[in-house]
Amino acid sequence: MEGEVALRVRTNRPPSPVDARAAAVVLGGLAAVAALALCERQQSRPRRRSRDAPSRRLNAAAALLSASVLADSAVEHYAGAFHNPAMVAPLITGALSLVAGVDGAARKGGPGARRLRDAAYTAAGVVGMAGLCFHLFNIVKRPGRIDWQNLFHAAPIGAPAALTLAGLIGCSGEILRGERAGRVGRKGWGRRLAALASVGLAGSVGEAGLLHFRGAFQNPFMWLPVSLPPVAAALTAHTALDEPGQRPWLTRAWLWLTAALGVGGVGFHMFGVSRRMGGFRNWSQNLMAGPPLPAPPAFSALALAALAALDLLEERGR
Repeated sequence: MEGEVALRVRTNRPPSPVDARAAAVVLGGLAAVAALALCERQQSRPRRRSRDAPSRRLNAAAALLSASVLADSAVEHYAGAFHNPAMVAPLITGALSLVAGVDGAARKGGPGARRLRDAAYTAAGVVGMAGLCFHLFNIVKRPGRIDWQNLFHAAPIGAPAALTLAGLIGCSGEILRGERAGRVGRKGWGRRLAALASVGLAGSVGEAGLLHFRGAFQNPFMWLPVSLPPVAAALTAHTALDEPGQRPWLTRAWLWLTAALGVGGVGFHMFGVSRRMGGFRNWSQNLMAGPPLPAPPAFSALALAALAALDLLEERGR
């Protein structure tokens, strides 16, 4: 009898507040996508943009992605006590790429400024590739080599790859400036950048999925980074293969939603840090052990890069 009463109480229990909030967020996100899609679709005429607008957006994307990698590497390498002197390299090149991205987004600059930005982006790309090799070596030298335990707790593969992406995106922005890319060149770069952003979004989804799987998806919101950005990546890849002159209003709307997800993810991670023992008062431990604050903005940066690719693909006379 007592078991039946307990079962009846358990069965009639109202939904959890967390589940209700998750449902509200999903419905609100779908409504936002619908609203953005309608706004984009009603603009039948192509919007006039400055010729440098895609370049500036690419510089901004490179700066945001570099800031994400810089902060993440600083925390992780500090936790590793910088036992390898090469662990300082991503901090230096990440900072240089960040400065170059901010400078490129704010002004065009002369040939000297563009060369300096090119050098900073190239250094970031090279250091990112070297870091990817180091991190892979760190994984395979452990017992068990490539297994779940090592993928969870060894050096992350996504961070150095993101630094390389920041360098590639920044260099692309500089190539598109001024006379360095004519009409035909801009057409080709639009497709290349769409493909690059799509691959980058897919890689970020894989990294987020790995870490959220490690956290057992204990919060329903942890499903958002593995559900919304894959759609953005697929839509961006489809746009790169689409016919010229098409206006991908749904792709643009979904990319803006992905960019908003990157900003909102920082808030969710801050909430995760605050729930640990001591919260932000014990920041020296919880910032390293809790969910990484700098990781979610990578989605925003790659969404901005994809939006710049759409700007190029929508230009007249491409």
